[in-house]
Amino acid sequence: DGEVFVDGVRQPARPALERAGLEPCELEAKEGLALVNGTQAICAVGTLAQLTGERLCDLADLAGAMTLEGLLGSHRPFKPEIHDIRPHQGQRAAAAHLRRLLEGSELVETHKNCKKVQDPYSLRCMPQVHGAARDGVRFSREQLSVEINSATDNPLVFAETEELVSGGNFHGQPVSLALDVLAMSLTQLAAISERRIEQLVNPSLSGLPPFLAKKSGLNSGFMIGQVTAAALVVESRILSHPACVDSIPSSAGREDHVSMGMTAALKARQVVDHVKTVLAIELLVAAQALDFRKELGKAGKSVQQAWELIRETVPFMEEDRELHRDIQAIVGLIDSGKLVELAR
Repeated sequence: DGEVFVDGVRQPARPALERAGLEPCELEAKEGLALVNGTQAICAVGTLAQLTGERLCDLADLAGAMTLEGLLGSHRPFKPEIHDIRPHQGQRAAAAHLRRLLEGSELVETHKNCKKVQDPYSLRCMPQVHGAARDGVRFSREQLSVEINSATDNPLVFAETEELVSGGNFHGQPVSLALDVLAMSLTQLAAISERRIEQLVNPSLSGLPPFLAKKSGLNSGFMIGQVTAAALVVESRILSHPACVDSIPSSAGREDHVSMGMTAALKARQVVDHVKTVLAIELLVAAQALDFRKELGKAGKSVQQAWELIRETVPFMEEDRELHRDIQAIVGLIDSGKLVELAR
């Protein structure tokens, strides 16, 4: 008696099943309760957010590496000995990934004797920030992996002992907390990405034309791109307020502490979408910066390949055009898996 979508149209399930020549599924004892009584919905939404979030960790390194090359930044902060004496797993992984992405760079040889003492945190501290995000995302994976392989309905039936036991495995706190950590971790990837975008579009910081517009003054270039990224970061920060610390009693006091797990899952899903868009903007802007550095040489091999893939999708911005189309094109490129494959 429920509803289904057929070719994108919502309609009653029974006649739709009949038209498709299908019989409704006949549930056995307790199966209906098991489907709705545990953490299945939280895990369904949360696991999809988790899988995309893991890909965004690799993508953030790629976007950051492209920005670093566009800004003629130093590779030295990623040297392994720095991270071996502070051996957080995520930090070491991020540093190693950045080294691989930047391998073979010609650009790094062009500014060995520049006057800059050190790069801003958003470049220099990528392993520390991206690495902390990786550690948070790994924690949420561990929790979700246990949860999706668990019995979380109530009451539980133990066939071996013929017992029916009322327990609390339905409580979503383990996954609610994990999905809050996922949202907070990914939000930091967006936050540092937006700061790198600012480094790219600000001529006093980049040494490049204002907002990377070829004819600045007449064109606004990527100004709105940075504004869009900033807005998405702010909203992600609001969404990163943990749901798991809230609780409201119901059911005449029987359900007096709840996890707000579905709220955490829905917020995490929205954060994932925002972070993906912010990273798409950074990739767009960083690719434009690399265009201005062409005469100096090529970027690291993986970065150069990513730039080529972006340019196959979106052309160099000669003059102002509708930026949202370019952003969506890069989001589509991310969703296709091609950029993520390069990043890995």
